[in-house]
Amino acid sequence: MVQLTLPKNSRPINGKTWPKHGDAKRQTEFKIYRWNPDDTQNPRIDIYYVDRSDCGPMVLDALIWIKSKIDPGLTFRRSCREGICGSCAMNIDGTNTLACTKYMDDIKGAVKIYPLPHLPVVKDLVPDLSVFYAQHASIEPWLQTTTPAPEKEWLQSPADRAKLDGLYECILCACCSTSCPSYWWNGDRYLGPAVLLQAYRWLIDSRDEAAGERLDNVEDPFRLYRCHTILNCAKACPKGLNPAKAIAEIKTMLIARQN
Repeated sequence: MVQLTLPKNSRPINGKTWPKHGDAKRQTEFKIYRWNPDDTQNPRIDIYYVDRSDCGPMVLDALIWIKSKIDPGLTFRRSCREGICGSCAMNIDGTNTLACTKYMDDIKGAVKIYPLPHLPVVKDLVPDLSVFYAQHASIEPWLQTTTPAPEKEWLQSPADRAKLDGLYECILCACCSTSCPSYWWNGDRYLGPAVLLQAYRWLIDSRDEAAGERLDNVEDPFRLYRCHTILNCAKACPKGLNPAKAIAEIKTMLIARQN
């Protein structure tokens, strides 16, 4: 039987339970992953209580409330608060999602929050996305043409434009990639659902003229074919996209090219 050993000081331990906020009648319990790279301590799970009468309805509202009212050292990313930037992606109640679009009332019991799984942690709820962003850059996600540029803009028919629906909406939050077991084990070589969805977005764009080079770039046993259609990505995507379908379409294009 295979035995896996966790790295030293990696197992979370019970942390601090912060006092409840005054005599608030409605309080929600939060269990939040904390880790500080500046010490040698294990990660810990701190417990907080949020006064719902003084806080907005979203999980991100609660995190901001905790940081403002209880623990200014709590670290997390956030920006738009509208489900557009992808900054506040984290694992909430066992599912990768955006804190700004997750209602506290959708969660039964204590709200458990961890950073996105299977990524190095910078601090607390902030994962290191350096490899993820480098993989995105590797597919060259911009329009590439050999035809001389038109005087105004590159034209596209409504039908061709419609092909981009379900692709361009990706906000690179990494919820899908970090929910994928293949990406957990081969994240250094497999591009992952989010990046491959972005690759297909440019392959299917009628204005782009580098389809051959783009297919060459992803045709690899690891970069593309580590996808086993587990479909965790489609379930996790907070925008309702289907990266697995995009990956299947890339494989179809490669087969068609061989014929």
